[in-house]
Amino acid sequence: MKTTVQPNPFILVTPPNPENGASSLPLSGMRLAVKDLFHIEGLETTAGNPDWARTHPLPTHTASAVARLLERGAHVVGKTVTDELAYSLNGQNVHYGTPVNPITPDRLPGGSSSGSAVAVAADLADIGLGTDTGGSIRVPASYNGLFGLRPTHGAIGCDNMVALAPSFDTVGWMTRDLDTLVKVAEAMFNGSLPRFHQPRLGVLTSLLNHAQHREQIETWLQADSVRDAFESITALSTDWGPVPPGELFRVLQGAEIWQQHGEWISATQPAIAADIRSRLDWCKTITDQQVELAKAGQGTVIKQLDALFGQADILLLPTTPGLAPKLDEAPKNLVSYRNHLLNFTALAGLGGLPQLHLPVFSVSGAPCGVSLLGKKGSDLALLAVATQILEFEL
Repeated sequence: MKTTVQPNPFILVTPPNPENGASSLPLSGMRLAVKDLFHIEGLETTAGNPDWARTHPLPTHTASAVARLLERGAHVVGKTVTDELAYSLNGQNVHYGTPVNPITPDRLPGGSSSGSAVAVAADLADIGLGTDTGGSIRVPASYNGLFGLRPTHGAIGCDNMVALAPSFDTVGWMTRDLDTLVKVAEAMFNGSLPRFHQPRLGVLTSLLNHAQHREQIETWLQADSVRDAFESITALSTDWGPVPPGELFRVLQGAEIWQQHGEWISATQPAIAADIRSRLDWCKTITDQQVELAKAGQGTVIKQLDALFGQADILLLPTTPGLAPKLDEAPKNLVSYRNHLLNFTALAGLGGLPQLHLPVFSVSGAPCGVSLLGKKGSDLALLAVATQILEFEL
């Protein structure tokens, strides 16, 4: 199956929202693009695959994450394209087309929340609701020049949606500006930003040294707006153990994916893109011993993260190794890039931590940026720090 590129990031567009008069609500008037993993009562959920839609009934309930935003005044403008079963970071879909990255049309939009990211970047929506298991908010946010938050695992309910790997699944969102990202967070967490205090920042040099945009990050860290936002900025390094975090995550995620979807795949034999099918075939071969070894490795990573958070309140890392791959990149290169990318995105997943992507610069016109990684439950504190940095920049 060949993937086509198409400009429409929506699988389904909903009717215009009539003025409800509730202009005092915090998200009133904001257009919400919903990744097609979330159930909305009466609307089809495809999970990026027509065979999924064909073999599952119309939802009779709406995901609580969607309902929360509607209660706060947002209105749904459509359900958006996702990579099949959300098991890809490329942003490609052989059935519904690959949404066009509006910033760099010759590059991938990133996934799996590709449609939600493109809808926001193209100003077709104000809020892009998605999920993040292995990077599916952070990666498309980076590739499309958006702000994006992967919350603390378990902080926001994942009910009434198609799961991928529940131990790592989170509900996240992307916006064009930080103010909107904050408003959504305050609605989701039913709280407000804490009073700002200067935290200690630790820079993860082991990842920074492998980033294509290392020089831009180092220059950004020297800016007064950044330095004034932190009590201290310290370079930190650690030994994650004999197995890279990305590989640990890959095994644990893969085992859960097969537990979640293996029976349906075996019974239905759905038409699935070759790269995703290859990963699913691998998932069913993962042994209990491999899982136990990966869980032990995860424990080591968590201990190392705890040690790092003893030296810093927030960790800084490149969100991705660099720019979005080109649309015509060879499939084998995309596989290698995915495995490399997971070493950058896996820490939040393995630790259940919140991670905030900041689109602070670009390279040769292509967006990229950095992430702030926080302790569990520090989601709003991360946003407070980001707000302070941007206020200094203004």
